[in-house]
Amino acid sequence: MSCQLIAYTILLAAALLDFGLGDPWGWPHPVRWMGGYIQFVSNRFNHGQGWPIWAQRLGGAVLTLSLITGSALISWGVVALGMAISPLLGWGIAVVGTASGFAGRSLRDAAIEVLEPLVAGNLEAARQSLAKYVGRETAQLEAPQILRAVLETVSENTTDGMMAPLFYGAIATLVVPQLTPLPLVMAYKAASTLDSMIGYREPPYTHWGWFAAKTDDVLTWLPCRLLVFLVALCSGQWQRVWQWCWRDAPKDPSPNSGWSECAYAAALGVRLGGTNTYRGTVKVKPFLGEALQPIDQGTIIAALRLSRSLYLITLTATGGILLVWSKVFFI
Repeated sequence: MSCQLIAYTILLAAALLDFGLGDPWGWPHPVRWMGGYIQFVSNRFNHGQGWPIWAQRLGGAVLTLSLITGSALISWGVVALGMAISPLLGWGIAVVGTASGFAGRSLRDAAIEVLEPLVAGNLEAARQSLAKYVGRETAQLEAPQILRAVLETVSENTTDGMMAPLFYGAIATLVVPQLTPLPLVMAYKAASTLDSMIGYREPPYTHWGWFAAKTDDVLTWLPCRLLVFLVALCSGQWQRVWQWCWRDAPKDPSPNSGWSECAYAAALGVRLGGTNTYRGTVKVKPFLGEALQPIDQGTIIAALRLSRSLYLITLTATGGILLVWSKVFFI
């Protein structure tokens, strides 16, 4: 069995494991260890407060590069150690580790957790559930705002939690299959975790998290554009996705989230964006799309189905590319 076929089998098994099981509560998830490292270093150096701007950025860059590189190397080392004991053990570690880098089941479960009390008329429970997954304040949100927040979360996290890790896992499968997909998936997961923890423009993260935010932007750029293309393909709304994304997505301050959210808005015929409150500060995000129809429970379910379709298409396409690759290069 070729290295590429083994790597693709690991990638496929990891995706199926994520969809079937997700992240069991209390599981020693790698993101927790990454978060602990980020918090320890950031607190140890007080986010570089009092340092010159260039020194704050340099410190943040060292933190970013050390975590990304370390996550990849440790992942590779753990798999190599398992392989030295038994190939089955090494492959098993690679499957479980790679699955922990995907968030397909977790994203779906989070959306359903908010939807169920909302549909039942328990607005307070829906607000409390939503607060666990978004940064905005939820205590005063009404049902339409909660539904918009859920849809924005699904559309943005399909890129960060599903498509981008899968993209880098596929790259590893095709280019460096000897490593298994795990090191590249964990490297991207480290970049994403850094961005979510310190990649803010507000103090004390402004300069300390600058490099982390830029790194995540760069690594997510291509997977995000792949998502937009696949959304247009799956939804059948080629023209609308193209027009709305080029018109509205550049208005968003993020080079990636605006595109993924706008693609979903176009596919579903809704409008995203508007006023949100973060830690007492009111922020107005640009509107993305047009309200051809209201956002309701069916819209969220359709978005989740769309995310699953993108995921399956990417997995299938990776297998197809691998097949062609093997025929051309006789691997």
